Amino acid sequence: MSRDLPNSKDTELLQRARRVVPNGVWGHMATRGIGPGYPQFFSRSEGCRVWDADGNEYIDFMCAWGPNVLGYKHPEVDQAALAQMQRADIGNGPTEVMVELAELLVDTIDHADWALFQKNGTDATTVSVTIARAATGRRKVLVARGSYHGAVPWCSPSTVGVTTEDRAHLIQFDYNDVASLEAAVAEAGQDLAAILMTSFRHDIQRDQELPEQAFLTAARKACDRTGAALIQDDVRAGFRLDVRGSWAPYGIQPDLAAYSKSIANGWPLASIAGNARMLEGAAKIFTTGSFWYGAAAMAAAKVTVRILKETDALTHIAAMGQRFRDGLEAASERHGYRLRQTGPVQMPMVLFDGDKDLALGNAFCAAALRHGIYLHPRHNMFFCAAHQASDIDRAMEAADRAFADIAKAGFTQQ
Repeated sequence: MSRDLPNSKDTELLQRARRVVPNGVWGHMATRGIGPGYPQFFSRSEGCRVWDADGNEYIDFMCAWGPNVLGYKHPEVDQAALAQMQRADIGNGPTEVMVELAELLVDTIDHADWALFQKNGTDATTVSVTIARAATGRRKVLVARGSYHGAVPWCSPSTVGVTTEDRAHLIQFDYNDVASLEAAVAEAGQDLAAILMTSFRHDIQRDQELPEQAFLTAARKACDRTGAALIQDDVRAGFRLDVRGSWAPYGIQPDLAAYSKSIANGWPLASIAGNARMLEGAAKIFTTGSFWYGAAAMAAAKVTVRILKETDALTHIAAMGQRFRDGLEAASERHGYRLRQTGPVQMPMVLFDGDKDLALGNAFCAAALRHGIYLHPRHNMFFCAAHQASDIDRAMEAADRAFADIAKAGFTQQ
């Protein structure tokens, strides 16, 4: 594989990019923030596979960091989007497909009485907070420590270029800690506008936590008692765990939920789904974007959501995630390594016990890349409906070789 060679296409593209783009590549997809050996540029994708700029093929377990839920280049989804594009995409107003998609979401998501569309997850979480403040006339928003809700000043994980005033009305609590949540509610007092939470705890570089029933119930009761809005950030998990909303199995309905990632299988779209109580606030605010009415992505979303509702795609994704988890556990044990695999199997986090500096995780994932599987050493991964048992089995063969490589290189575990 040529990705490590100084004259590789990937290296050439990165050098060119750095001359005209700050740092060459920015944000979470900049591989300098992942580890050595990761290709930065890609040439194509299909199903559950990606090819880098030098032609190397990988079984992909990041799924474009979430948007790929049915498989790259899904023919039915792409056909619908391209057909809509031939008729109309961006214009002086929306097309009929916007109404049809909103109707579909209201019919699909448990708590939804209406829907509003944007382009990415940060849009959706930001507008959700704005709606909550408009609906309640209050300012304070409670957020869990370490949770990611987007990349704008009020919520970005980076504080560079961010002022204290940008976050003046945020109060933090600990995810799954009822006492911490109740203390934050008390601190906000009569100025509590919303409690904002991810569907489960999926912070980077730590074990994931599914929400505890008592915690979700406490959040719902706190909002009912105070009149605040319960906002579910379902951007990362939504439509991959449950089309009704990721909290549907818990019987907890938010007032507002933010979606993006899987909603249109890679076509650029985000949405807020809200209940009747939040409708007046949503109608009062001004929010917009030049491309937010784009009909092609909405057409893609209509097909994506319908397939997820009407087929066994989500059951299949869960089965493939479990096959991966079981296979990886067996492979690690054969080579004497201990893993911590946490979170839902559809969106696994894989860490090595005692690997505080991620030396083991980085070495293993770099070795896995050389053997043709794309993993991440400290971010949750994703499965899609295109992953088949044969792909998982092939990936486990590669993982076995990667474990052997790091053992031979002298990487040990305390």
